[in-house]
Amino acid sequence: MLIPTIVTLAALLVLGSLFVSLWTERLWYGSVDFQGVFTTVLISRGVLFVAFALFGALLVGANIWLAHRNRPNPLGLRRDDPAARYRLAIAPIAKWALLAVAGFVGFFSGIIGSSRWETFQLWRNGEPFGTKDPHFGKDVGFYVFDMPWLQFIVSFLFALLLITAIAVVFVHYVFGGVRLGNKGPSFSRAAQVQVAVLIGLAMLVRAAKYWLDRYAMAYDSSGLFDGIKYTGANAEIPAKNILMIVAILCALMFFSTIFLRSWTLPALGLGLWFLTSLLIGAAWPAIMQQFQVNPSEPDREGPYLEKNIEGTREAFDVADVQTQDYSAKTELTPQELNASAEARVSTRLLDPTLISPAFQQLQQVRGYYTVQSTLDVDRYAIGDDPQPQDVIIAAREVDLDGLQSTQRTWSNDHTVYTHGYGVIAAYGNKRGSQGEPVWVAKDIPPTGELEFEDAPRIYFGEKSPAYSIVGRPDGANPIEVDTPRGGGTAEEEAGDGDSTANTYDGKGGVEMGSLFNQVLYAFKFAEPKIVLSDRVNSNSKIIYDRHPRDRVRKVAPWLTLDGDTYPAVVDGKVVWIVDGYTTSNSYPYSESRSLAEATSDTLTDGASQIALPTDQVNYMRNSVKAVVDAYDGTVKLYEWDTEDPILKTWSKVFPDVVQPKSEISESLLQHLRYPVDLFKVQRDVLSRYHVTNAQTFYEDGERWKIPEDPSASGNTKQPPYYLSMSRPGDEASRFSLTSVYLPNNRQNLASFMSVNSEASDTENYGKVQILELPSDTRVGGPNQIAAQFESDAGVRAALLQYEQSQNTRILRGNLLTLPVGGAMLYVQPIYIQRVGEGSYPVLQLITATFGEGVGVGQTLDEALRVALGLTETRPPEPDEPAPDGDAGGGGGGEVKTAEQYLADASEYYDQAQAALEDGDLATYQARIDSMANALEAAQRLLGE
Repeated sequence: MLIPTIVTLAALLVLGSLFVSLWTERLWYGSVDFQGVFTTVLISRGVLFVAFALFGALLVGANIWLAHRNRPNPLGLRRDDPAARYRLAIAPIAKWALLAVAGFVGFFSGIIGSSRWETFQLWRNGEPFGTKDPHFGKDVGFYVFDMPWLQFIVSFLFALLLITAIAVVFVHYVFGGVRLGNKGPSFSRAAQVQVAVLIGLAMLVRAAKYWLDRYAMAYDSSGLFDGIKYTGANAEIPAKNILMIVAILCALMFFSTIFLRSWTLPALGLGLWFLTSLLIGAAWPAIMQQFQVNPSEPDREGPYLEKNIEGTREAFDVADVQTQDYSAKTELTPQELNASAEARVSTRLLDPTLISPAFQQLQQVRGYYTVQSTLDVDRYAIGDDPQPQDVIIAAREVDLDGLQSTQRTWSNDHTVYTHGYGVIAAYGNKRGSQGEPVWVAKDIPPTGELEFEDAPRIYFGEKSPAYSIVGRPDGANPIEVDTPRGGGTAEEEAGDGDSTANTYDGKGGVEMGSLFNQVLYAFKFAEPKIVLSDRVNSNSKIIYDRHPRDRVRKVAPWLTLDGDTYPAVVDGKVVWIVDGYTTSNSYPYSESRSLAEATSDTLTDGASQIALPTDQVNYMRNSVKAVVDAYDGTVKLYEWDTEDPILKTWSKVFPDVVQPKSEISESLLQHLRYPVDLFKVQRDVLSRYHVTNAQTFYEDGERWKIPEDPSASGNTKQPPYYLSMSRPGDEASRFSLTSVYLPNNRQNLASFMSVNSEASDTENYGKVQILELPSDTRVGGPNQIAAQFESDAGVRAALLQYEQSQNTRILRGNLLTLPVGGAMLYVQPIYIQRVGEGSYPVLQLITATFGEGVGVGQTLDEALRVALGLTETRPPEPDEPAPDGDAGGGGGGEVKTAEQYLADASEYYDQAQAALEDGDLATYQARIDSMANALEAAQRLLGE
């Protein structure tokens, strides 16, 4: 009784877990109004599971039953037969053994079939591409939609037939239909026919595989390049045709055993197939490659390589890249420098990877709020200025790790500290008087240049807790910490009547009023308090799967999502924007790329951005822009690439899930941008496929490489940068995504790549431009320039006081490259951070160069004038903030005396004490730092 009980309990546990998972998923999809996605996926997987399970079980079960039914008379079997012991063990339970084997094979067949639901739906609903492959003349849709499913079916059938044949041979062996003797195995008539028919069917499936293999060569990834090559077109494809015919003949020879009692014809068929595979399938292509192709490879492969270049550039949407020569002169006249003033003013100086601690320390407000370690770059039209400006932005999210250990109770974690509040934003091209950010949006409640419709609470974000239970009983006080102004516990803050608590009233989340739902989620999250707590009541909702990427992935499981999710303020609300890609690895003649390798860089290696999967792809489109409301978790998917056949196909599978592009509002359009991971993949492709001449491509002397990041340790690639810049020929600066290339074996600059990232500029958005420098250019690459900055006497003099101090660290920011005035400008911010708790990096200096000259200053303009010899070179003085903390532009004005610095220090001390009395610790720390800067400057002058 023990074993049946254990088996029953195990089955109930598995079924119960499956039920909890499916039912809570159903409730979640209903809460976001995407019930149709859940239903479609469930039905697709269920139908495929049943179909494949029945087919697998019936095929194996029926053949085993036939083998057992046609077994020889047991009276004629010898008792010393080696199979006798198996026969004695199986005979009493033959019926149950048959059901067990059939059920086992059927179950795993069903799992395999249901896992291919996406492949099935693409095959069933595939849209034509309207483009034909250059060899077979078939529409590209056949390769992208039909081939993956047909190849799967052929592989599945072949494997299932082999498994069935092995099972049949075993049954015949056990019950005497197959005997082993000195002269080899002998078969009964029934065993011979059944085994021969199964092998014959397997050979027919093999013939179908040869037929498909011809088309699969159009995206074959072996050899010099992907796609059909000379040997493939002239030897391998003809060989597949011959092998297909031979496989059919071999199958007919096996079927002949139905009428003939000899294995002679099947043996001849197998021998013919094996010999043909060896000589025609392997030897012939190898000989042609060795003696006909390799000696004249550039000429033989040239026409096919041209197809690969065209196919790759089309598949990755870089066929229309604008490439132009760029002299990148290294000298500018004063007039040219003045003409480039607008480009310099808009240049982003703040480094999103370094200023997170400043955002955290100056605008965290409470320890249970946090921001991402790497911030995002967006652009906003601020004030009356019609030209949008680069803005560094972060969402202020709740962080349970910031609570004291005594506060970490289940009630606090899941019912009190439920959400973040607002965004923190700063100008990308400005620095405060002490090098701190100049705020565009700050504080709780929010103040600044950005307007909010309501209190911008963030219940859904990148750092949200696994789940929160929100809502309160009728008549009870709110308990969710909201705008922290009090100094007590969460409950005290919530009850002090000072607007410090809130109750979630968004439409997102699953209702928890019923005991049934409470029990379901208690099992899902393994937490009995969900049922036992009084805080879970008729008004409660549970919110989970709160990361924007997770929400988009669930409602659109067919999308590959960009690793950089970013917040934006749209129509007064905080939303998260996620870019979605449609991909394929069966686009003919296109070179495949590993997403993980193509997109890895400093940010992904440091977990600042989510790394993409290791999928191999040879087609990629940014087909969907997804928006997730930070307050109620609403997910909206918008069509972006209106011509993408894969998106059109999925829109047939999931109608009304993706909204038309025309539904995107103008305010949202202002914050959509060119996605970083697509740009990285295209950057990887163009490192070689910027060459369009087959002969030059084959010689491989023009290959480029992506530079290592000089701002990071290790051999990680430099990430692309978002910034506003003016490309040659443009009258105004545009929000762009930029990167650079180096020659394959050198460190000087080879080219500059940028893409227009302003979605509102519908005519030019997404246009990639490459500025190619002369091969004998003197412009250094990022690592050479970084070394030049570090070794420059002026820069070393400016940093000497910080290098000598044991209380400061020098942090070098992202090294930006941009074309300005016909030259190539490098800009790198330098941050200084004091050692100690609560300190943060401040932007102290800017280094810049146009070729040979290096300049350093407290503004970009000052650094450039020094670099071009238009201003006397001298080490910049330390920053001295204005008494009112005016953000200005950061110093560089008149030189003060020691007495003036001492007077400033005294004033800063008085301001610090006043801030301390008011409890304003951020201002207190800032004024103490200012006082220290002024004292250091006075001490240096007195020493001189």
